[in-house]
Amino acid sequence: MSDLNALTIAEARDLLRKGDVTSVALTEACAKVIDGAGRLNAFVHPTPDLALERARAADARIQAGDAPAMCGIPVGIKDLFCTEGVPSQAASGILGGFHPPYESTVTAQLRDAGAVMLGKLNMDEFAMGSSNETAVYGPAVNPWRVDDRDLTPGGSSGGSAAAVAADLCLAATGTDTGGSIRQPAAFTGTVGIKPTYGRCSRWGIVAFASSLDQAGPMTKTVRDAAIMLTAMSGHDPKDSTSADLPVPDFEAMLTGDIRGQKIGLPREYRMEGMPAEIEALWSRGAEMLRDAGAEIVDISLPHTKYALPAYYVIAPAEASSNLARYDGVRYGHRAALGPGEGITEMYEKTRAEGFGAEVQRRVMIGAYVLSAGFYDAYYNRARKVRTLIKRDFEEVFAKGIDAILTPATPSSAFGLGEMANADPVEMYLNDVFTVTVNLAGLPGISVPAGLDGKGLPLGLQLIGKPWEEGALLNTAQVLESAAGFVSKPQKWW
Repeated sequence: MSDLNALTIAEARDLLRKGDVTSVALTEACAKVIDGAGRLNAFVHPTPDLALERARAADARIQAGDAPAMCGIPVGIKDLFCTEGVPSQAASGILGGFHPPYESTVTAQLRDAGAVMLGKLNMDEFAMGSSNETAVYGPAVNPWRVDDRDLTPGGSSGGSAAAVAADLCLAATGTDTGGSIRQPAAFTGTVGIKPTYGRCSRWGIVAFASSLDQAGPMTKTVRDAAIMLTAMSGHDPKDSTSADLPVPDFEAMLTGDIRGQKIGLPREYRMEGMPAEIEALWSRGAEMLRDAGAEIVDISLPHTKYALPAYYVIAPAEASSNLARYDGVRYGHRAALGPGEGITEMYEKTRAEGFGAEVQRRVMIGAYVLSAGFYDAYYNRARKVRTLIKRDFEEVFAKGIDAILTPATPSSAFGLGEMANADPVEMYLNDVFTVTVNLAGLPGISVPAGLDGKGLPLGLQLIGKPWEEGALLNTAQVLESAAGFVSKPQKWW
């Protein structure tokens, strides 16, 4: 059987259970294509020996009849997740050489379910970026290509998206603080879901913005996202923000029936200057859901226009606090000191050398908005706006709306280096459709829905009610089926 690496999780699971394929064979197929895909710079710390060891253990479990859905499935892990004994540096120079003595809860759950870790994946430094260009490893490259240009796979989970789109692994973990799962999924023709805040434990994930960060799966299909999310979810007493709620079998909730559901289209997302292709795709998506029996309803989320500025106050504020721990004292990079220099100089030089420009920018913004005299004017005001944004969604859902349909991104993937000299705010605008979901703590999913005029993937986003990922995934699968997106990037790497 050829191209085992191109299988979906569901296909591989069924073949493994029937004995038609082994986890070792799947893992070796993925390891081979990873070796030949260095040009994509997606895997930054491959772990082939560990992967084969876990694949053999998975095969033994399957033969013994102990086979959870993820057992034997080769996956990639975003470098933001701490993995015991394996480099975990959040794509930052300041964590160079850090090998955690512990495992994050999410990766431990995947490991305990029998999933096979192929290695660590590229990302923006500390998850701060929308193009994977802030990584100490250099950028990951989108397997989709136009005019021989290197394109961004999106960020911050760019390595995860590129690896799944190029079939280097069957699925990958991502994290989403303001769109970092959904935007790269849209740019690469893959599926990415950000669950409700608190559905997946944050313990052992290097923190960016603690009230916004949430782990989720990046997969080839909606069904795969449902399977993997079930394994990743659950209450964790080590994380005070983890919800003590039962985890349903999300795959079992994929009925394909959305008749009678109400899907909202927020008028505030029809922004000035929106490309015609994005507008047309959004309209087509609404028609697809209407044809499946849903009712399409125009809705208003009036505080949407304040979401981006509120996000870019709250997220840097939390980042400046979280990143204060990287000082060169206990782990990671420590700057060399000259004669007469002391601990203050060590802090300053270590952080200046270890953090990249974008991280430094956000830490300084965060420190500024939290400083005396500016706390109320910026941070407190942003928190109040966040409450209003959350209330907008609550009011819409209270009126009977089951899900909200929006574009996932304002464009298709852009070229690497294209925004290098632009105003940073231009890059931040990539998050314009996604940050509201994080501010409100809601689940959101990006589904590939078509190609633009250049032949690049475009995604649509569905936003669901809190804790109703099963219903959201079901609607997403209906949209996925209607869109019929089967395009794959032509191999050039």
